[in-house]
Amino acid sequence: MGALSGKAAVVTGSTSGIGLAIARALAREGADLLINGFGEAPLIARLKDQLASEYGVKVVYDGADMARPDQIEAMIEHATAELGKIDILVNNAGIQFVAPVHEFPIERWDAILAVNLSAAFHTIRLVLPQMLARDWGRIVNIASAHGLVASVNKSAYVAAKHGLVGLTKVVALETARTRITCNAICPGWVLTPLVHKQIEDRAAREGLALEEAKRALLAEKQPSLEFVSPEDIGSLVVFLCSEAASQIRGAALTIDGGWTAQ
Repeated sequence: MGALSGKAAVVTGSTSGIGLAIARALAREGADLLINGFGEAPLIARLKDQLASEYGVKVVYDGADMARPDQIEAMIEHATAELGKIDILVNNAGIQFVAPVHEFPIERWDAILAVNLSAAFHTIRLVLPQMLARDWGRIVNIASAHGLVASVNKSAYVAAKHGLVGLTKVVALETARTRITCNAICPGWVLTPLVHKQIEDRAAREGLALEEAKRALLAEKQPSLEFVSPEDIGSLVVFLCSEAASQIRGAALTIDGGWTAQ
């Protein structure tokens, strides 16, 4: 019996990377899951079966596009019908695009705000009524170091993640006298497939060995010169879902190797 046995969780953007590590961490503690994200149907079916058999929990999948409010609403209804309830919501889905403000494509700005910020508003507004009815819930928003500080050429991402930290605080205040908590996690560089590709591209562009490119990337921002692991973030989510974290409310918790301490 894990610490979250009997709980049901929705994790957006959880078919790979950070989201998958969070889903695994919650399942390891006994939570039933709805996973969400894009991917080939056979791979997702295999992942769903693997999580269910490895951890002995119920796992369902929904391919809702987080840029589409109608699909988000259908996903929450699907999760509630299949799992019976939603106790834990982790808003992890995110996309990125890099360009100077004056060259930033309008459609990319709109897409990043929709997926990285508005999607969290929609999932939260849809799950809160049932959490309030049961007087228990955990909402964790995966923000970023860029929810606290900025970098050049990332206007939409930085704006969305700052907004997500602000949304987190409002929800925490509105639920302050309940047993529902809402917090944000702000990771620095995490070694995901997406970041690994950035390292490979940098190595090729600058004629560096992979390890040199990795160190150069880290040195720009992360004083520890070590990546955060997806598993580190999964463990922090599990802690925030525990009773020990019941008075952590509206926090933006950094896990960034010292990035935002500078």
